[in-house]
Amino acid sequence: MIHTVQIVPGDVQFEVTSGQTILSAVMSQNIAWPNRCRVGACGACLGKILQGDVSYDLEPVLSERERLEGWVFACLATPQSDIVLTLEG
Repeated sequence: MIHTVQIVPGDVQFEVTSGQTILSAVMSQNIAWPNRCRVGACGACLGKILQGDVSYDLEPVLSERERLEGWVFACLATPQSDIVLTLEG
C-alpha cells in the first residue's frame, strides 16, 4: 500500500510505500529533512502529525504529552494512512 505524506506549511508531498519509514521515503526522494542518527536516538527527525496515523516496529521514547500532541520520529514511523505533518512546533 502507498500513502501520501504532505508537509505543511509549504507544498511538499511524497509517497511512502508499505513498510517504509517517513525518513527513508524522503531520503530516497531527495527531500530535505533534518536527521542525524536515523535510529530514534537523537530526535533530529521529529515531526508533528496534524492528520493521519503511524505505527512503529520499535516504539520511540516520547512522553505521553508528546504523543498526545502528535510528535513522531520520522526515522521509525511507518504511515498507516495518508498523513499531513509539520516540522514546526
